[in-house]
Amino acid sequence: MAGPARRGIFAPSATHLPCLLPMTMDNEPLSLSLSNTHTHTHTLTHTLSLFNLCRSLSLFTFIHSLVITKQSTRPLSSMERSAWPKSLSSSRKRAIQELCGQNPKKLRDAFDAHSQTGDDPRQPLFAGDLIVSVLGSFSSNTQSLSSGAESYEVFQVPSNAFVSSEVSKGSESVKSPVQRPPVKSAKTRVRRLHRSPVEIVKPPVQRSPLSILCEQSLLEAATAIYEGRVDVASEIMRRLSAVPNPMSNSKQKLMGYMLSALKSRVSPVDYPPPVAELFTEEHVFSARSLYELSPCFWLGFMAANNAILEAASEQPSTNKLHVIDFDIGWEQQYNNLLDRLSMSQAGNQFTLKITALADSLHREKRLRMLWNGLSDLAARRGFRLVFNIVRQKLSELSRDSLGCEPDEVLAVNLAFKLYRMPDESVSAENTRDELLRRVKGLAPRVVTLVEQEMNGNTVPFTTRVGEALAYYGALLESIESGVVRRPLERVWAEEGLRRKLGNSVACEGRDRVERCEVFGEWRARMGMAGFQLKPLGRQVADSLTASFHRLEWACDPRFTVTEENGVVCFGWCGRTLTVASAWH
Repeated sequence: MAGPARRGIFAPSATHLPCLLPMTMDNEPLSLSLSNTHTHTHTLTHTLSLFNLCRSLSLFTFIHSLVITKQSTRPLSSMERSAWPKSLSSSRKRAIQELCGQNPKKLRDAFDAHSQTGDDPRQPLFAGDLIVSVLGSFSSNTQSLSSGAESYEVFQVPSNAFVSSEVSKGSESVKSPVQRPPVKSAKTRVRRLHRSPVEIVKPPVQRSPLSILCEQSLLEAATAIYEGRVDVASEIMRRLSAVPNPMSNSKQKLMGYMLSALKSRVSPVDYPPPVAELFTEEHVFSARSLYELSPCFWLGFMAANNAILEAASEQPSTNKLHVIDFDIGWEQQYNNLLDRLSMSQAGNQFTLKITALADSLHREKRLRMLWNGLSDLAARRGFRLVFNIVRQKLSELSRDSLGCEPDEVLAVNLAFKLYRMPDESVSAENTRDELLRRVKGLAPRVVTLVEQEMNGNTVPFTTRVGEALAYYGALLESIESGVVRRPLERVWAEEGLRRKLGNSVACEGRDRVERCEVFGEWRARMGMAGFQLKPLGRQVADSLTASFHRLEWACDPRFTVTEENGVVCFGWCGRTLTVASAWH
């Protein structure tokens, strides 16, 4: 939904079976409306699904007591408003319990979520806002829930989808799991990237019972595939395909991406998995869009720069810095490095040498364009830049072939490089560990490593699917939360994530390019290659948070920067998405 939405109420699809809705306090039919950003207003007076939804949430009695006009602009009465504050008198509580079916907590929680979105608390709360806040916590449908500057996106569901919190499955009864907020350790120092007081953050997409059941069904399909019961998996996926999915929010997109990946796993001929697409210019642009949109990624690049600059400062006797990058994924990293060098080396005759390795002609052309831009920036900053593009086999890498000099500080940048390299589980060549041994032979002052925190390499298939659902679900939601101003880049980034998830789930062997691992695995690999951890420290996390706050736009406070045991973790809602570390 583009632009701020007018106040309105959830209006289910007209395809739902009609029924008589109850009467309002004025003995008039309950009339619900959906007002969009233009001039169309649709009024729906007969909706079975809303009736069942409200009844299942124990909110029907409360909604029944409200007078709702077409535009839902009647302010709540003093009694209605008193349902929301945390501190309630006994008489008020009894009144609310009568209205809310002995469960006023849902209404209070919904109001808490509504009051944290930046709305002026002095403004009257309207009945439409109340319904939107309540239904926005539980619904997942194709329509939009709109309230002030907020927008909630939801699925279309059958009229009986929310009749009960239990779902019948054969002779068993399956309950949807209860979602609890992540618990953070008291020993972990967490920095939240707070938003500006004037910034309105879109509420996260809540997990409805239907989306939870869809996720459980996807995991059941993955288990069936792993056990060789392809017919069972195909039937589950056939039923999931019949569920309407407009792909309008992060949860819906995650379900669609995973369903497509599982289909490719079962029928690669009918649904070709993404393999060659991961090496196209389109995917390079998608990755660049992701790096620019997600603080968890571009802050990782900034952490790598911090480690490089710290290594340079440890040798004040030299005025030469040489950075070898095996895969320049985000050009802005070196723009930032040049800017920070110009501040720390002001007045000095400093030389920055960048050696970039290219594995294709297209990549070499892109690196030459980067060279031109960096040369102009270095000239304006007043120091010398040397840019070398090298095309060599892994076995040919050496200090001489890369132009390393004895009087320079040598740094190697491996940001988001290793996870795409095959390891011992793919072939005996094990190019991943071979690269680390070659880098160790270069004797660098520092090696920077930034990787996604996802256990998706050698774990069993079902575990990999569960990890992909959790990781990409958090990543998609984090992107959705703060890119209102950059919708085109969001589309590119999400397309890239679709390809990454599809390759991780649908492919095996050499075709599986996406082989992310958790930091514990990277620490073991770095140790076997002869590296020792070079702690980044809390000052790096403080510096990154301060740099972030100097930006013109503010970030969602659910993004976190955490320093743990010498590495810096970047996460969303308690889930670590990327980890930056330094080695020597």
